[in-house]
Amino acid sequence: MRLLTGALVVFMAGSLFADSNYLGVDKCAKMCHKSKAKGDQLSVWKESSHAKAFSVLATPAALETAKKVGLAGDPQKSEKCLKCHVTAFGVDASRLDSTYAKEDGVGCEACHGAGSGYAKLKIMKDKKAALAAGLIIPDEKTCVKCHNTDSPNYKKFNFVEMAKKIAHPMPKQAEAKEGETK
Repeated sequence: MRLLTGALVVFMAGSLFADSNYLGVDKCAKMCHKSKAKGDQLSVWKESSHAKAFSVLATPAALETAKKVGLAGDPQKSEKCLKCHVTAFGVDASRLDSTYAKEDGVGCEACHGAGSGYAKLKIMKDKKAALAAGLIIPDEKTCVKCHNTDSPNYKKFNFVEMAKKIAHPMPKQAEAKEGETK
């Protein structure tokens, strides 16, 4: 499966895990990924533009951008905006857990896939099992689904630099990477 491109993996995950539900940030991060010992991914996300992706659509700047591209109405209700500013936009409502909230903007599952299949601690402790249950390890292709020239506010996207801004490794993974570079 490693030989498949990121886009194909995302496509396959969508097909194979079509019954997986989107849990939302409350279930993903607030349950397990908020302590320093586990990497504090929640804080990293909260400080990111991804966490503010939905709310930014209510700003005067977003309304102005919408006008410039000929979009009438509220950007927070536009498919053209929401497809990149909200996790799980367009999926059947039956796949959205009660803890899912579009107001979370671009949450964990926008990059890592619908979490109900891999969210259990026993599965998350085993990377192979988590991947088999639908966990996606995002790559550049994952990001450029939204960070591309179709965006009216597109700025050149440098995956390596941007990935550093949102990096949120587990402490053991970070230590292993440090050891590799020494």
